[in-house]
Amino acid sequence: MKIVILDGYSAQPGDLSWLGLENLGTLMVYDRTAPEQTVERAKDAEIVLTNKVVINKEVIAQLPLLKYVGVLATGYNVVDIEAARERGIVVTNVPAYSTESVAQMVFAHLLTVMNRTEHYALQNRHGRWSANPDFCYWDTELTELAGKTFGIVGLGNIGRRVAQIAIAFGMKVQALTSKSETELPDGVSKVDLDTLLATSDVLSLHCPLTDSTRHLVNKETLSKMKPSAVIINTGRGPLVDDGAVANALESGRLYAFCADVLTNEPPSMSNPLLMQPNAYITPHIAWATKEARVRLIQVATDNVRCFLNGNTQNVVSS
Repeated sequence: MKIVILDGYSAQPGDLSWLGLENLGTLMVYDRTAPEQTVERAKDAEIVLTNKVVINKEVIAQLPLLKYVGVLATGYNVVDIEAARERGIVVTNVPAYSTESVAQMVFAHLLTVMNRTEHYALQNRHGRWSANPDFCYWDTELTELAGKTFGIVGLGNIGRRVAQIAIAFGMKVQALTSKSETELPDGVSKVDLDTLLATSDVLSLHCPLTDSTRHLVNKETLSKMKPSAVIINTGRGPLVDDGAVANALESGRLYAFCADVLTNEPPSMSNPLLMQPNAYITPHIAWATKEARVRLIQVATDNVRCFLNGNTQNVVSS
């Protein structure tokens, strides 16, 4: 059984191992695969694993041996599920492997804004504290989280974990969610979108990207928020209108924007958010802790093993 990983570098840049998959078949790992290379590299494989390389209807039609596609992520929009289903190709994903890591990144961003630890660490490397006449100094606003209102869009695995952490900080947590009141975690109240926008000191996005959530954060919704609010996006880049957020930051209509995802990745240098001092952008790394990547590779390997044993798991194509 030939197994091909089309873009293995992001999950395993050299600090982990694909040994589990090597034990299941003849394994070929490519660090990256350009669209025009996909068919050539996968043409002899029965099993293909991908993270961001697109496996669309046209690609599937040119891979007659293909029996299985394993997505090395939770989201699986890179695969044409309908085309795979028509061919009887099994498609799996890796759910919930990064919940703890993404939730941690949400608060890494939030604490960066509220405490500015990196700002002070950089200043003090250059002697700012050493030259100070007093035992302390601060030149930014420092803000306590306790008592603030934390708004969440989407209460899946990550949203629920973020809610728990926010509650532990003493924050009031409210959510826009399709779940009923009885399904909500303790300490979380359900609100409508207008209430969420108007009352949240922090707004964190954890919903899927759909037609109804695309550009959920836009010029109109931003106008309903507090100028002192912080928006955090660790969900999907297109949940946010980059230009509208940049304009809100520049005009003082929004205090800070934190994101681990952008509409286009990697972003163009002309992306207006990259030029805003109160925009804190990390390069899609919330999922990439070593612990999360170990889980990712282990579950992806288990998915393949179960497929080969005729007992599939984490199937998204059925």
